[in-house]
Amino acid sequence: MESITNYSESIKALKSAILLSRYKAVTLVNKELLLLYFTVGKFISEKTKKEKWGAKVLENLSNDLQNELPGLRGFSATNMKRMRLFFESWEEHFLISPSLTDQLEGTDLQDIKFSPSLTVQFEKKFTNVSFTHHIEILQNTKSVDERIFYIQKTATEFWSLAALKHQLKNKSFSNSGSLPNNFLKTISNEEIRNKALQSFKDEYLLDFINIEDTDEQDERVLESGIVQNIKKFLMSLGTDFAFISNQYRLIVEDEEYFLDLLFFNRRLQCLVVFELKTGKFKPEYLGKMNFYLSALDEYVKQPHEQPSIGIILCKEKKNKIVEFSFRDFNKAMGVSTYKTSATLPKAFKGLIPDAETFKKLMD
Repeated sequence: MESITNYSESIKALKSAILLSRYKAVTLVNKELLLLYFTVGKFISEKTKKEKWGAKVLENLSNDLQNELPGLRGFSATNMKRMRLFFESWEEHFLISPSLTDQLEGTDLQDIKFSPSLTVQFEKKFTNVSFTHHIEILQNTKSVDERIFYIQKTATEFWSLAALKHQLKNKSFSNSGSLPNNFLKTISNEEIRNKALQSFKDEYLLDFINIEDTDEQDERVLESGIVQNIKKFLMSLGTDFAFISNQYRLIVEDEEYFLDLLFFNRRLQCLVVFELKTGKFKPEYLGKMNFYLSALDEYVKQPHEQPSIGIILCKEKKNKIVEFSFRDFNKAMGVSTYKTSATLPKAFKGLIPDAETFKKLMD
């Protein structure tokens, strides 16, 4: 009997918190929703631990809330599990007033505040990100630093849910700023150098391109795949990149040269060249790139723009070889790798026949 009474009180408490939140949501919709979900998550987390609430209880709770508040959205059993995840993931980073009881009735959501470990600037970004985005981040990250990275990026670059999923799949957090480069030597302005480091990744996921391994003479196949999916490639690069052209034509002393992919980065205020290589990185690639950048800065760059940056995008690289190759060049360059949908993860190599074996089997 006592259990039934507690359950009925739980329904009333949740109903009260939901109605109270609705009144405040007119001016602070997203922030208020996040605080509500955090509070409900706290409630469910504690009930789960103390009273061993399981999936069946949450399903009943969801149905009963629908009966109490017809048309209520966002409180399915699955979503309430997500609220619990939301609370348990951020619990230590919020200050919860000790005056709050285990019940939600009468709870003022303003009694839940960020701890001093998180800045005011981050708090604003946090509350500008939707609950759906938050859950996507929590389900696909491992550390607080990683969560903070994706929350800040989502808030400042206005990532849609699809864009966020792509960035998570592309491992933007671990790849950002880690590519081998010579920026320290070639970019004297510290602010611009830091922006450049944040703008390029060590590896790009080109999962929209489905090609078999090619030799170095088939780089145009890779280029064609990128150009045909330029919107998706721009999503892989991140915001602030604007596509100018592929096979961009440069004329130096009456001789023609063609750049694989040319972009402009608004944040860096400079031209960015991507040269595509379907094989391993070779030191001689940098000499050619250095020449391209010199020509761009001489003939194409506008007076107010920063010096151009070049990225060699290749299938494989050895960082020590890249490091030695950078010496004595005066143009800003980096070397990244790419992975396509046809690239087999190392864990599966040897377990699945390669393309040639499949062809023979089919024959």
